[in-house]
Amino acid sequence: MGLPIPGAVLMDRFRLAARAYLGYGVVYWLGGFYLALHGVGIRGGRMVQSGVVWIVLGLVFIVLIPYLLAQRRAWFERWILSRRDFARVLTALMAVRAWHVLKVAVRPETASVAAPWGGEVTFRVGAIVFLIVTVAALLVIGRAAWAKEAA
Repeated sequence: MGLPIPGAVLMDRFRLAARAYLGYGVVYWLGGFYLALHGVGIRGGRMVQSGVVWIVLGLVFIVLIPYLLAQRRAWFERWILSRRDFARVLTALMAVRAWHVLKVAVRPETASVAAPWGGEVTFRVGAIVFLIVTVAALLVIGRAAWAKEAA
C-alpha cells in the first residue's frame, strides 16, 4: 500500500462538501415547499407567482451547487471563481442563513404549521432542525474551502 495522494484527499473533501450541500438543499427545499403549500412565506397566499419561482430556483441550486463543488470545472474556475473560493463564499452565505435561522429558533413566540404526520410543528422546532442541518453542511463545506492545498 502506497501513501495517499494529497490531491485525492482534497478531491474527497469537495465531493463530501457537494453531498453535504445536496442534503442541506433537499431539506430546505422540502421544508420551503411544504410551507409554501400551506401559504407560509407567500405574500397574499399567491403560490402561483412568487412561490413557484422560489421552488424552481431552489431546485436549480440543489443541482448546480453540488455539481460545481464535486469536481473542478475549467470554465467555472477560469471565468468565475476557483472551487475553493466558491466554497468559501458558500460558507459565508450559509453562515448568514444559520444566523437568521438561529434568530427564529430563539424567538420567544412562534407560529406553527400542520405537520404531515398530524399535529403541529412550531417554527421554533423547525428552525432548530434547519439550524442543525445548516451548521453541519456549513462545517463540511468550510472544511473543504479552507483545507490545505496539495503540493
